[in-house]
Amino acid sequence: MEDPSGSGGWRFAQCFGDKGEVEDITEADIISTVEFDSTGNYLATGDKGGRVVLFERNEMKKGCEYKFYTEFQSHEPEFDYLKSLEIEEKINKIKWCKRQNQAHFLLSTNDKTIKLWKVFEKSLRIVSESNHTIGPIYRTPPTKMSLLQLPQMSYQENIVAAVPRKVYANAHAYHIHSISVNSDQETYISADDLRINLWNLNISDQSFNIVDIKPVNMEELTEVITATEFHPSHCNLFMYSSSKANIKLADMRDSALCDKHAKCFEEEEDPTTRSFFSEIISSISDVKFSHDGRYILHRDYLSLKIWDINMETKPIKTIPIHDHLKGKLCDLYENDCIFDKFECVWGGDDKHVLTGSYHNYFRIYDVDTLNDVVLQADKSAFKAKKIGGPLPGNKNMRNGSKGGALRDAMQLDALDFNKKILHASWHPRENTIAIAATNNLFLYSAA
Repeated sequence: MEDPSGSGGWRFAQCFGDKGEVEDITEADIISTVEFDSTGNYLATGDKGGRVVLFERNEMKKGCEYKFYTEFQSHEPEFDYLKSLEIEEKINKIKWCKRQNQAHFLLSTNDKTIKLWKVFEKSLRIVSESNHTIGPIYRTPPTKMSLLQLPQMSYQENIVAAVPRKVYANAHAYHIHSISVNSDQETYISADDLRINLWNLNISDQSFNIVDIKPVNMEELTEVITATEFHPSHCNLFMYSSSKANIKLADMRDSALCDKHAKCFEEEEDPTTRSFFSEIISSISDVKFSHDGRYILHRDYLSLKIWDINMETKPIKTIPIHDHLKGKLCDLYENDCIFDKFECVWGGDDKHVLTGSYHNYFRIYDVDTLNDVVLQADKSAFKAKKIGGPLPGNKNMRNGSKGGALRDAMQLDALDFNKKILHASWHPRENTIAIAATNNLFLYSAA
């Protein structure tokens, strides 16, 4: 696999979705999650309207291109009469189960309910000939018993059907923000702000609470769970991140309730840099295991950090993402952007990491050299049909360089904070990435 951080690397490949102006976007069309399956041949997106759209690889085309596969309504808006709360239909997360047969299985969740969907192709059969019709033509019904005949069936074209096989409801008091399928493909975990539950995929009416950080007195609440994920190969290990800038690794073999963690990855805060915003910007928004399970990637508001699973005291790499926003934290607090939750993604080879920023910019880093590529998921991409390499003034930029890529690329005041790349997914076997930019899905590839 070639190094995609070179200057000739990344190219815009495709864009799905309405390409109109941002002001004309319907709220329900905004993409809220994006996920490749384990083969990379299928790609799923979920939106704020509760819909799931699937794409499949277009084998007729050269390179890594996708085409529409199917769309279905996963969740509907509901109302909790006991709490007088509206439950919106927005899809928070989608996770694929490994394919066992011709059908696809995937989990989707909104704030309260998780569903297991079976997506499969089936051929429609219709009655082509009967005692009353031959195709669309009506005929005189038979008058004698001997003229009666059995109806004839014929196959029509194949259709893609989606049916909910299981509905996992009523297990979370707070909003579900994470789901993760275990490597054993039998269980999965779901997490809200205060609890993590373990489910068997085949049992929808029972789950086990394995982490509970809710204090007896809610006034003593000091932290919330922000993300969780199973280890990619050890089915007993999972991790969860906290708003207090730490990641806890737990072992389900140790005890039924995993409140006592096996490891805690936390960096000591520098007291000289502490400010009113410190707790907010240090809150971890996303956490991911590398594919080999050796490293942990996490994203907070200003940076990416990479941890060695064997070293809890400090990360082995810290990559500043939003250094240019440090002077703007007051404004970002006022417009609520400081609470944006950016995701982070490992490349399929674990040699690159990806995360998003504002103005539809996103950055890809080489883990070893920390050289980075800045790309923009914007209409200019499909107009030019090409974007690639570091931006001008950014060739071979090193971590910590003053005047970083975004600062070189544009004036800070020109940033549009309504355009942001929060969700992304990386093809497991190739240098192809899927980027959710408001209501558009962008695909980029590197040679």
